[in-house]
Amino acid sequence: MGVPEAFRSLLIQYGFAFILRIWLYSSEFKATITERVEVSTPINSWKRVTEGVTLYNDGINPYSGDVFHVSPVGLILYSKLIEHVAAYLPVVFIIMDLFTGHLLYLTAVEYMKHLMCRQEEEKKEYSEEVKELMLNEKDVRKQPLYVVAAYLFNPYILFNTVAQTTTVFSNFCLASAFFCMAKGNRSGLCLFLSLATLQSLYPIVLIVPGAICIGYHTLPTNAKSESADHPDLFQKILPRALRSPNSAHWVKSIFATFGVFFTMLISLLFLSCHLSGGWEFLHSVYGFMLLVPDLRPNIGLFWYFFTEMFEHFRLLYLWAFQMNALVLYLLPLALRTRKDPVLLAATLTGITAMFKSYPSLGDVGFYLSLLPLWSHIFPYLQQGFVVLAAFIITSVLGPTVWHLWIYARSANANFYFGVSLAFAIAQIFLLTDVLLSYTKREFILRHGTSNLLNGKHGKLVLA
Repeated sequence: MGVPEAFRSLLIQYGFAFILRIWLYSSEFKATITERVEVSTPINSWKRVTEGVTLYNDGINPYSGDVFHVSPVGLILYSKLIEHVAAYLPVVFIIMDLFTGHLLYLTAVEYMKHLMCRQEEEKKEYSEEVKELMLNEKDVRKQPLYVVAAYLFNPYILFNTVAQTTTVFSNFCLASAFFCMAKGNRSGLCLFLSLATLQSLYPIVLIVPGAICIGYHTLPTNAKSESADHPDLFQKILPRALRSPNSAHWVKSIFATFGVFFTMLISLLFLSCHLSGGWEFLHSVYGFMLLVPDLRPNIGLFWYFFTEMFEHFRLLYLWAFQMNALVLYLLPLALRTRKDPVLLAATLTGITAMFKSYPSLGDVGFYLSLLPLWSHIFPYLQQGFVVLAAFIITSVLGPTVWHLWIYARSANANFYFGVSLAFAIAQIFLLTDVLLSYTKREFILRHGTSNLLNGKHGKLVLA
């Protein structure tokens, strides 16, 4: 498939995606999709945005109540959209969605180039019997097309766009951050990641893979030989497992990325303070996400646990659940996948989409769309059929059980939470299977397809 064919394929996909979204917007399903708890949450609901904008235009502080949970920067943006292009809002959301898909396509193009360069550098370390497992030009051309197709025609993304949730804009910021990460653009990465963090807090964990990725892109070509002759101070300070001939570069690059990111984030917070006239928004936006006062059902795990929990245990479990979503897996995954920071970023995005306080299908659909980047490891997946079946079954059972619970009154909260829990378990199986398959392929490339170790049959585990 040459460049013209790839371009034609992209145009066809964008055309069909646009028509499909227009049809859904004009269909009778739009009202139903908009009200679904799996799609709209207190954080991303467009209905709440319009209520907050109305309060703002009437001179009432939207953060004084318990309705509006969007940052002041988002408040100004959405108020301008409602004021000037209210009649064309569906088109705005569709275009933003198509832009997000294209950014993911460009990210995939850059990432595949990186994988090919890395393969060329490490080829001498590979076993002679694994040539057919190596990436080729066909993979480089097709995998980006798979990524954009997985985004544009993902049912979860379609529902998210038709419901006009603010997750459309969050996904755009995340896709821009992924693209800047793949390009090695430090300022762009920090800007879009700070905007995504300002909106929903949890993307802050992506600064770690972002800093690692920027470090690889800015790695001096001649630093290795110089550092080997003159060991720097950081090689003596750092643990042995993290020592590198370019330790000084890594420490400086990571600190520079963190510095730029937090400078931009703090600047946005002060801008938000100026726009809203105070710091009340901190409790209304981030306090709402962290303290979880609204326990309406969604596809997450918080609402049921904290509904059933005794109040004096609440703070303990809030800490436990939020650490699980933010920091618990960060260090071990960063150490294990430090050579592939884009995979680390996708994994962390999936973890936060599962364990955040108010998740939606738009969050899940975004990280699922990234998985075709690693379609070359799909042959090593062990739970593929089970995970696919679980996704299909839970996606159908969720609305069914909701109807039985809320409307028919022949079920209860336990039924709906059971489906949500099964949905989360399917995602856990998927991510662990992807990580294990990635590890297995890396091992086979270097040691061949034989599972004999020291004359005995070995077993590869994710550790």
